[in-house]
Amino acid sequence: MFHRIRRRAKEPSEAQRQFAELHAQLQGQVPPGFGSLAPEPESADPAAVVDDFLPPELRVPSHDQVEGRMMPWVQPLVLDGEMAVCAECGAYRDWLILSTRGEIWLRCRAGHQQLETRIDTAWYNRHSGPADATFATFEDCLHHLGH
Repeated sequence: MFHRIRRRAKEPSEAQRQFAELHAQLQGQVPPGFGSLAPEPESADPAAVVDDFLPPELRVPSHDQVEGRMMPWVQPLVLDGEMAVCAECGAYRDWLILSTRGEIWLRCRAGHQQLETRIDTAWYNRHSGPADATFATFEDCLHHLGH
């Protein structure tokens, strides 16, 4: 029985013979350069390189170029199962959440600010949306947000 299997393995099938014939016919017909990388186009003029950055009027400052960021938080702020309350006036909603120098501060409508240690910068980044404006001063930003 093993002798028959070996004999069959040595004899190529009809499909194998056709493939071998086709391979032999096409062996020398590959176009030159086929399968190799195309050469990079040479640019004689360095000014011809296209600047793919946004125009200056659409660019926003990076995180290291701004002193801090802030966002409004109208609804009550619940942290670790407790509602955040202003230590001075007792306000529990309509906060401004400020992120500056790795710290998070809460500012109530009355202008009282308190450090919030239960929130970190990662929480702020997850909950804040994209910046809609940048301002030169803290007061300008407060005015923009209606505080």
